[in-house]
Amino acid sequence: MELKVEGRNLDVRKSWQDRIDEEKERLMRHHPGLILNLRVTIEETTSHKQGGYEVRLVTGVPNDTVVVKRKGDSVAPLLVEAFDTLGLQLKELQRKRRQTSKVPEAGGEIGAGFGVIKRLSPYESYGFIVANDGREIYFHENALKDLVMDQLAEGDSVSFGVTEGHKGPQATWVRAV
Repeated sequence: MELKVEGRNLDVRKSWQDRIDEEKERLMRHHPGLILNLRVTIEETTSHKQGGYEVRLVTGVPNDTVVVKRKGDSVAPLLVEAFDTLGLQLKELQRKRRQTSKVPEAGGEIGAGFGVIKRLSPYESYGFIVANDGREIYFHENALKDLVMDQLAEGDSVSFGVTEGHKGPQATWVRAV
């Protein structure tokens, strides 16, 4: 993810930069692969009614841009509030995309099968299954039925439904066998 931080009418303090780096890491953990770039602008304003600072986050995501603006008297709390709001907006964006992708397209689910867990990334909430026919199938923890990521281990046998995702075969549901 490309990150650009700029200050307008002020110099960006090290404590602000550290906070931005922490928040960026948190976003990348919670939304892996979603954020393409992030621009953080901290501006000192001259209007007394608006407060002394404005924090603006402009985030590029596939096929969209998410913008968050916050105004106030102190930069550090504005950064926290802006990044929290951005996280909520990204979560909502992902939820809407999942709902639209769940609408059955010309046939919807293209099959079901059996396989074994090849690789798990529990902190990123996804994994891969090797189907009995040799295909590698991606799955997200939201596809798990009657179990959670912590109950799975590499080598476990599973059954699954599969559809064609944006980057290849993707499990629509996964159950332990």
